[in-house]
Amino acid sequence: MVRRPRERFRRAGEHNGGSEGNGAVNGDEHSRRRLARSGTDRGKIIEAFMELLGEWPIERIDLPDIAARAGVPIADMRGEFGSKLAILAASFKEIDREVLAADRSDITEEPPRERLFEVLMLRLEALEPYREAIRSLLRSSRTNPALVCALNSLSVSSQQWMLAAADISSVGPLGMVRAQGLAIAFARVLGVFVDDDDPGHARTMAALDRALSQGQRWMSTLDGMCRFIPRCGPRRRAQPNPRDEDAVEPVAL
Repeated sequence: MVRRPRERFRRAGEHNGGSEGNGAVNGDEHSRRRLARSGTDRGKIIEAFMELLGEWPIERIDLPDIAARAGVPIADMRGEFGSKLAILAASFKEIDREVLAADRSDITEEPPRERLFEVLMLRLEALEPYREAIRSLLRSSRTNPALVCALNSLSVSSQQWMLAAADISSVGPLGMVRAQGLAIAFARVLGVFVDDDDPGHARTMAALDRALSQGQRWMSTLDGMCRFIPRCGPRRRAQPNPRDEDAVEPVAL
């Protein structure tokens, strides 16, 4: 089923003074959160790095470039982050927090797939200001295997939190497969998202809808197989406990 474009999905910089549906995060709210991040050295560094990613491939961005754009002494930047990858990980974490902080009370009674759809739409809304940075990372990943591995690790961790936001388990072997599959599916959706110029982002929504439908079929098959494998499924529900993204090891980017 292809959903109609929703009013709450707006392009970066477009604000609406009207009322929003429950769970919505409008452009003004995104701007306030970005401004709040920019009030700290850590936030300035993250925003500066994402700006530079929109202009240059990650391989061409040097640490002094980030410090200069952020207006932060490089010694202070070293105190906050150990590498470009650590800054990128922090940007993932900020988006995670933004989605988790959003009001999702209107989807609690929805089926799991619908809850996940809404949560991932919230993530896309939060990512809207960084479309050029995402485009740059997707382009670089075509020729940089180390970057692919790093992005996958960060994305799996983030998708564990998105599953948690949708009240879907990510524990046990089946949960890890679910998070990894969702990371791959979301990466494909991002490929549509960065080129979707429709203000309602209908193509993006349709791509996400298809990806979740395919994933639901695969997970149904795995669920059936898992019944015959001891300890395959989770014995209890738990919040995800991914490693601290800020402690991620640097790679050659």
